[in-house]
Amino acid sequence: MTVTQSTATTTSAESSTTLSEAPADSASDLLNAMAAMPAGHPSRASLRDRAIEAWLPLARHLAHRYSGRGEPTDDLVQTATVGLIKAVDKFDPERGVDFAGYAIPTIIGEIKRHFRDRTWSVRVPRRLQELRLSITEANSTLTHSLGRSPTVADIAVHLGVTEEEVLEGLEGARAYNATSLSTPISADGTTELGDTLGGEDSEFELAETRVALGPALATLDEREQKILTLRFYGNLTQSQIADQIGISQMHVSRLLTKALTKLRSQLATDTI
Repeated sequence: MTVTQSTATTTSAESSTTLSEAPADSASDLLNAMAAMPAGHPSRASLRDRAIEAWLPLARHLAHRYSGRGEPTDDLVQTATVGLIKAVDKFDPERGVDFAGYAIPTIIGEIKRHFRDRTWSVRVPRRLQELRLSITEANSTLTHSLGRSPTVADIAVHLGVTEEEVLEGLEGARAYNATSLSTPISADGTTELGDTLGGEDSEFELAETRVALGPALATLDEREQKILTLRFYGNLTQSQIADQIGISQMHVSRLLTKALTKLRSQLATDTI
């Protein structure tokens, strides 16, 4: 569900359809009276509240225009009300623009920001969010004018962008809605999406250790290297190693401890 209307187009279209629903002249009078008061006037806050309440039907009308697009109507009404409040606070009657014509794009802009910032399952750059909306609008326009589904090249020409940018926007659009990991992906329904995801592989850490171990072993003398090899690769006991090298089992134990201490120290130095 997306918001595809541009602010400029909506302003003219909405003005003609909602001005008839705008409050009576008294609502505009409230805004004019509020604008004429200095910022610190004690009656200004009351006039502001009354003006907002008087124009609330306009905010609700615009919010309902965007309902049914995946967002709760109450949230859209609240968002539209925020836009209305901003419009009331920034409206300047001296510019010669009626309040409805000023408020409509402000409120719609707030609603569009809500869809852009709150409804994406995965946050993507704003550029891609806006590109996705443009692609959606272009797709609708071109389908009507061409009488067929537009190609990537058609959309690129229409938007004045490259085909790579269109593909990037389409790829980013996949982040709009999340897919459950329980979604079946096989014909018989026995394989779910979550089954295709990889898990933690302990062999990666082991591989890193092996890579670091080579240079560390090179710092040991020949006898220390031989003892470690017989103990950890040959799986010999200290007594068996002592028999092969021709020293006591106690001496093997001391040399093994010394070699392991050197290795730990070397590995710790390499990771700093």
